[in-house]
Amino acid sequence: MSTEAIAIKAAAHQRYLLVLLFAGFVLTGIEITVVGPILPLFIARWSLNDSEAGVLSTVQFSGSLAGVWLSSIVTHYFGTRTSLVLGYLLIAAGLATVNAPSMFVAFIALAALGIGYGLVVPPTNLTVAEIGGLRSASLVSLVNLAWGAGAMSCSPLVLVALKNGLLSQLLFFFAGFGGLLAVSFLFSRFPEGKHATPHPTMAAVAARIGLLTTIALAALFFLYVGVESSLGFWAAAYTKRLSGGEVGISTLAPMFFYGALLAGRALAPFLLGRVREYRLVMIALFVVITGNTLYLLAGQQKTAFVSVALAGLGCATIFPIFVAWLSRWYGARAIRLGGLMFSMSSVGSSTVPWIVGQVSTHAASLRIGLLVPLVSAVVMVFLLLLVRRQAAA
Repeated sequence: MSTEAIAIKAAAHQRYLLVLLFAGFVLTGIEITVVGPILPLFIARWSLNDSEAGVLSTVQFSGSLAGVWLSSIVTHYFGTRTSLVLGYLLIAAGLATVNAPSMFVAFIALAALGIGYGLVVPPTNLTVAEIGGLRSASLVSLVNLAWGAGAMSCSPLVLVALKNGLLSQLLFFFAGFGGLLAVSFLFSRFPEGKHATPHPTMAAVAARIGLLTTIALAALFFLYVGVESSLGFWAAAYTKRLSGGEVGISTLAPMFFYGALLAGRALAPFLLGRVREYRLVMIALFVVITGNTLYLLAGQQKTAFVSVALAGLGCATIFPIFVAWLSRWYGARAIRLGGLMFSMSSVGSSTVPWIVGQVSTHAASLRIGLLVPLVSAVVMVFLLLLVRRQAAA
């Protein structure tokens, strides 16, 4: 076979793998956010207060943390394929059982959803970043665009399913999609790690990165995902308590958040070609802070929808840029440090929404509880100042 034919065949395998990775991220966007629009139903079904409701998020994202750790081990010993197959099988099982009438069964399902999420997100992001090469930030933005598509579509699909008594059937459909993805990855060809023999210049740059920069980047992963998870998780419950709209319409609040996030990620590749990554992250954070502030000041549902959408728009480019920095700054060490960074993401998503619930319960106000993601976004601005020199390199 000629060199050209080999290259064409390799490109075809790469395109097929990217299609599966993108399709998988649509499902992960659905499964990790599905509790948000269902949360009012769970609160009513089990008579939960805000502190107890926050535990649902903690269970799910604690599972995600365990999944990230497990992903590092599985990927190291058995490869990316195994991590993805196991992850999507657990996601399928979790989606099939999360609407169980028993709280215990629902908690087990949430843990399965979290572990599955943790197993698939790090290898997906890092594989896409490797395939993207110098275009890693843009390609990672696009795969996270697929995640946003899933997250945005979740709320309206759940609303329609609830109104027609078809929630269980909808979840079974998603579960079947997860099982199909698991089988498909069994027959996929994965690229060899490009960082196995890093370029000498890249290795030298990675070696110069100090401990303070690494700690700051880990904190940024922690805080960002905590902010995004908190706003997405509590949006329906918070909007339901505002005046000026129907109770059922509040279920769509996460759709506005993730819909704006989706739109922002669609624009990200164009923005990244015109605005430096560091400047874009700073601008995005100020948009998040503004949107979050307006959300807390909103007195009616319509105003809340607009302001939470603004916060979602600001969130769009932040995480993909952080993943691109991880891949670019650390070279061969990115695979090992990826476990740490994505673990911090899982810790953030498991603790920050829970803290929101705790603060809300003690202050008797979810509005006060949602000051937590606002303060977290402000802290991120100061952390970015610590990595400014490395980000500008």
